[in-house]
Amino acid sequence: MPTPSTIDKLEGEIHRLTEASSNVTEHARGLRNSTFARFPIIFTLLTTFGLVATLYGFEKVIDRIDFFTAYPEVLLLIGLVTLAGTGTLYKKLR
Repeated sequence: MPTPSTIDKLEGEIHRLTEASSNVTEHARGLRNSTFARFPIIFTLLTTFGLVATLYGFEKVIDRIDFFTAYPEVLLLIGLVTLAGTGTLYKKLR
């Protein structure tokens, strides 16, 4: 069984590690925020490009699936069901 002094030492080390982690997190947050504040147009353009590229990629993949090309109504229905399902999940998890 650990002695009270051992427990005190462990608690002290845990506290020190927690503080160090908080300091690193705060420093990283400040760096991230200052970088975005200095280059908002670059980050906005990169984010927009990433979103558009992803959506365009989905479109091209879906275009290769003959079933969805022949029956776009099914694709629309799948999309609506997916949105409704994720919305319901979000409400339950919130």
